[in-house]
Amino acid sequence: MTNSDLTHVIDQCRALIERRFTANEEAGAAAMLLSDGKVLVGTAPEAMNPAVEVCHETEPYCAAYRLDQKVVASICLHRDEHGEYLVLSPCGVCQERLAVHGPNVLAAVPGPDVAQWVPLKELMPHYWAAVFEDGSSEWAS
Repeated sequence: MTNSDLTHVIDQCRALIERRFTANEEAGAAAMLLSDGKVLVGTAPEAMNPAVEVCHETEPYCAAYRLDQKVVASICLHRDEHGEYLVLSPCGVCQERLAVHGPNVLAAVPGPDVAQWVPLKELMPHYWAAVFEDGSSEWAS
């Protein structure tokens, strides 16, 4: 994976936000790079009951599963009311979903040039499931 691949992931995420939402609207989306080189994007619909809303990563994560592809990088962006893009680091739930794809999945976190990419194992240095591994897993300590 190259810097160009990761830039493409960011660009696809921004493109979805710009295509789907009006210019002055706060909005968000997520993009994931798969092991076959495809980029999947998604966003979250609003619901009458906020308790049933899902995060932006849900759509591309489910599509990766449907396509039987590993996720190798993931980003979630939020465009604020001023048109600035903010990187939202993966929450605990999204970290758990990404953990299925191993500790080397790159997760976007805020950085000097919009995003900085770090391996999931840096976000989760003491991943809870590693204690149950038999030593053969990438997550085993």
